[in-house]
Amino acid sequence: MAHLPKTFLAATGLLVVTCTLAALSDPLPPDASYRPLPALPFSAVKTADEAQKPQVTQRQSDLLNERYDLSDRPVPGMMMSGGRKPVQGSVRVKLPAGVTWDSLAGMAPDQIRQRGLLPAGFMPLPHVKQPTGGQVFPQAQIDEIGRQEGRNLRRFDVDFDLPDRFTPEFPPPIFLTTHPELGDVSRGQLLTIRNYYELMVGVLTPVQIEGLRLLLTPFPQEEFNQTEDRKVAEQSLGVTCLDCHSNFHTNAAFHQTPDVRPQAARFRLDTVSLRGVFNQQIHGSKRSLRSIEDFTQFEQRTAYFNGDHVSAQRKGINRPDRVDQVPMMAQMQNIIDFPPAPKLDPFGRLDPAKATEQELAGEQVFFGKGRCAECHVAQTSFMDNNMHDLKLERFYQIGQTVNGLVMLPDGPIKTMTLRGIKDSPPYLHDGRLPTLADTVEFFNLVLGVKLSQAEKDNLVAYLMTL
Repeated sequence: MAHLPKTFLAATGLLVVTCTLAALSDPLPPDASYRPLPALPFSAVKTADEAQKPQVTQRQSDLLNERYDLSDRPVPGMMMSGGRKPVQGSVRVKLPAGVTWDSLAGMAPDQIRQRGLLPAGFMPLPHVKQPTGGQVFPQAQIDEIGRQEGRNLRRFDVDFDLPDRFTPEFPPPIFLTTHPELGDVSRGQLLTIRNYYELMVGVLTPVQIEGLRLLLTPFPQEEFNQTEDRKVAEQSLGVTCLDCHSNFHTNAAFHQTPDVRPQAARFRLDTVSLRGVFNQQIHGSKRSLRSIEDFTQFEQRTAYFNGDHVSAQRKGINRPDRVDQVPMMAQMQNIIDFPPAPKLDPFGRLDPAKATEQELAGEQVFFGKGRCAECHVAQTSFMDNNMHDLKLERFYQIGQTVNGLVMLPDGPIKTMTLRGIKDSPPYLHDGRLPTLADTVEFFNLVLGVKLSQAEKDNLVAYLMTL
């Protein structure tokens, strides 16, 4: 997959660099809307993919190391909500030579764009194999599903690319709005079809248990199914909703947006948490689906099959019944709560008797100079249920290609909740920001608020309390 179609280039005026990675195993025309059947037998595709894998892996590793400091530097004493994994700290995005964060923040967007000074880590993050795309799971999820169910989520063509330290703790705790007194109801286990009933009987209603069963039932997916263009060695039953949303949170599994073509323009999507979904009125980074029922039903054609209903028909799409099954799935999702935030009062503000001076100072930045609260509204779970376009393309030249992904404008993206945010690395819709410190630097530049280093540090400390 080397070029964008001529019509696309003519419309945008983009010049695209040829992708040099061999594409024998993925014969997808660059201007395709529909994914064609493989031109080669499965055995040949698998052999070619496995031969390419070291090159694919090395190219993505090189990109990540060029963009980020991926060393292990946790925040002292700061753990995720389950208490099993430290939160990584410090700014990890690397600056261009001769530039400081303060000097960069003092430049106009045009100046940064013309001089090519936007840190590469602030740019869209490509899929590990952009021409092929598809769902990619972290090793912990692969191992645990293999152990419990004997189901294989390991692809033969790609591996998960981010170091484990920059992903959520696994398995994450589960908190219920219906039983806040119980704390983590997962008992430290990953919910699967093998253990859900034993863990949840007597805690959930019959309707919720049935919804949970459906969310844990594997169904065919683009890369995990029985057809000859799958990306797993053996025929597969498929994947479940909670393979990505582990314990209703996230394991940082990633995919590509299903609602953009051509393939080179499809941006990476990091799996979002389902915690607090009861307060969300729009779903999907771009699609603005208006209910969790819509999202649950629509995902069977989008996330599962890249938005390609033709491929879905051939591989065995599951259509959950809108009257019976979808409401049960939604009822289960709608009782998933955020982790406790003991320093917050009922209005989402810090209790001065519980917070540190630094955290209180960070709250002032959040609601004041930092302008964070204009979108992340405290009374609505630190989000505003709106879409916003940050217009990041002000800072870089669109049209350049990085590992097969054409750098285009992000466009409007929904506001993500900040409740429990320390549990949800990496950050932004495509996971391009490894830490909260990176996220603060990103928005300091993009919003032009010119925070001092002390204000940035205070803001990060405050975000850890949410």
